[in-house]
Amino acid sequence: MTDSFSFDAIGTRWRVDCSAPLLPEQKTDLLRLVEDYDGLYSRFRSDSGITALAADGGQLALPDHGVRLGGLLRALYDLTDGGVSPLVGDRLAASGYDAAYSFTGTADPAPARVWDDVLQWTDQGITLQEPALLDVGAAGKGQLVDLLLERLAAAGHEDVIVDAGGDMRRIGSGAITVALEHPYDPSSAIGTVRLGSGGLCASASNRRVWGDGLHHILDARTGRCVDTVVATWVLAEDAMTADGLCTALFVTDPAALAEAFAFDYVMVYSDGRARYSAPLAGALFR
Repeated sequence: MTDSFSFDAIGTRWRVDCSAPLLPEQKTDLLRLVEDYDGLYSRFRSDSGITALAADGGQLALPDHGVRLGGLLRALYDLTDGGVSPLVGDRLAASGYDAAYSFTGTADPAPARVWDDVLQWTDQGITLQEPALLDVGAAGKGQLVDLLLERLAAAGHEDVIVDAGGDMRRIGSGAITVALEHPYDPSSAIGTVRLGSGGLCASASNRRVWGDGLHHILDARTGRCVDTVVATWVLAEDAMTADGLCTALFVTDPAALAEAFAFDYVMVYSDGRARYSAPLAGALFR
């Protein structure tokens, strides 16, 4: 790659690699895009749109890309029978994954909220019938990866990788080999996959652990942290879809998701077993 641009945002390290030089105004545009997205959806910011909804309910207008995010989250909600839900934010905060990152809370679940009882997500935006803390982390970071890459593609870049802490999307010729980080040993890999033009995302329950049985991946139906799956990887057409499917694989069988999405996957269970799609664009190590 000819040019690289790195920055910190939404709790992770970002890197943008392009085969052509990145102009200063393009870098500024990317940072503005990230700030706008974070200012809309972050539940960790007191000034965000999501935080305002949590306090009062009501309506939140969204840009055009909000329709895509809402459509994916609703599809995942339906395919997982409510296991993936943006209405999980209050439970995450109560368990300790809150705006202050207190990491002190309880593993006791609160009653589940039903999408159609509380939330409307339409072309016009989000409407909450009552105050609720939404969390779009199931697919939001992946969508932001897509938005940055699409902005660069619209500016004429033809060979680009946008990587947000391991969640990435690429356009360009050929393919690259990407290692799959071992969920219990960051210094080693359990295998590799080949990424052409498309998205690759990962999720692991050991990334944010702050107590006995407490981590950031909850089953929204029960409010409890998932303890059967410890890591997932997904190759899909775009990063938003890959990110959302990574989360969904913690709470449902891949076959249910394959009814609506085309993707490759790798899953690692808490007992050490691995499961993967066939054929897989890569290989697992023995």
